[in-house]
Amino acid sequence: MSIESVVVILLIGLVCGWLAGLIVRGVGLGIIGDMAVGIIGAMIGHWLLPRLGIHLGVGLLAAIIDGTIGAILLLLVIGLVQRGNGSGWRRRWRDDPDL
Repeated sequence: MSIESVVVILLIGLVCGWLAGLIVRGVGLGIIGDMAVGIIGAMIGHWLLPRLGIHLGVGLLAAIIDGTIGAILLLLVIGLVQRGNGSGWRRRWRDDPDL
């Protein structure tokens, strides 16, 4: 893999993570976090979308859309996991002095 390929992958990951962060509000992870979410999201989108029968084609725009969809899904899962820690009934159960 050439250095140009790595740069393109990182830039597409950054764009995908940034777009997903705009769509899923409240889950900003910074430039490195957005890049990581974008790259992991691109892998998720590349794996999941064909299994659902969705084919966007090839090229830069298809890669960005594919990665953004995967990054949105990843951010939603991250949001659900973070929301589940220390909130809801579990928190009330822990903080109840009568127990």
